[in-house]
Amino acid sequence: MTPDDFRRFALALPEAVEQEHMGHPDFRVGGRIFASLGAPDAGHGMLKLTPQQQARAVAGHPRMFAPIAGGWGRNGATAVVLRHATRRALQDGLLAAWRNTAPPRLLLAIESPRDDEPPAPQRQRSRRRTPRR
Repeated sequence: MTPDDFRRFALALPEAVEQEHMGHPDFRVGGRIFASLGAPDAGHGMLKLTPQQQARAVAGHPRMFAPIAGGWGRNGATAVVLRHATRRALQDGLLAAWRNTAPPRLLLAIESPRDDEPPAPQRQRSRRRTPRR
């Protein structure tokens, strides 16, 4: 993936905007940063995940994701190595970071379940109308 892919995926999320923070692009929703690009260099991005989301991302894609050093990383700030990024994992990570940051009114804009909640089981109703013997 490239920085342009990261940017395109981030800006595709509802009400996401690009601004600049500390000399590099960041992506915000509701005025709050959920992702950034270019730190420590052009080949990296950052996602604002929860520590649990970060642990799953790093375990699932150890070459793509890594905790940021220090307290920010312990709180879920997660580096993305773009050259090792896959489309699906990057989009999933950006969506999780957006959800972690978006105002509640916007969460309804995304219909899929939160990635830290298991999907509700689908129960099939029996079409059988005759009583069982």
